Amino acid sequence: MGREAILEAAKKAILEMDEDLCRQVLQDAEAEGIAPNDLLSNGFTAGMQELGDLFGRGEVYLPELIFASEVMQIATDDIESKLDSSEKKVKAVFVLGTVEGDVHDIGKGIVASLLKSSGVEIHDLGREVPAEEFVKKAVELNADFIGSSALLTTTMTEQKKIEEHVEKAGLKGKVKTLVGGAPVTIRWAEKIGADAYCEDAADAVKYVDSQVAV
Repeated sequence: MGREAILEAAKKAILEMDEDLCRQVLQDAEAEGIAPNDLLSNGFTAGMQELGDLFGRGEVYLPELIFASEVMQIATDDIESKLDSSEKKVKAVFVLGTVEGDVHDIGKGIVASLLKSSGVEIHDLGREVPAEEFVKKAVELNADFIGSSALLTTTMTEQKKIEEHVEKAGLKGKVKTLVGGAPVTIRWAEKIGADAYCEDAADAVKYVDSQVAV
């Protein structure tokens, strides 16, 4: 079938959210001797990036993004099982959670899934996470990013507390902070001193990619 055709099929599997095609591509790639990291980076991940762009332009919607991330997880799990520890590439470490007082986590879960599928090591702290816990975990893991989600106007102030703890820990400039959630805006991010406002999961992936490439 050839490398280029298989990589195109991998992208198609993501864009069309096709689990059967995904599994077939994995078999074909192994038969052709395509390097697992090549398949992941230039096939499946390229498909997720293209889908993220389409989502950003409003050409695909949230359900498609969720289904595609599930297909991506199948590919990632299969490929990672074939890699030894020296081959597994982690481009960044990301601490993620929904702030204290807030129990919403659907959007956060999508962010985690998309970031993980793009090669980011995710540490999801879950819901109702105290501000200091984000920073404590970032220090423990030597994380590159902290992402917080606030879905209620009453919990947005917790994101400000995270910035204060980042400053107190001497991590300002060393760990990038991302904020998101329905009531959150770029003005709020600027006001509290966050590094980035992300409107959706695709935004988060783009921002992380832009910083990792620096």
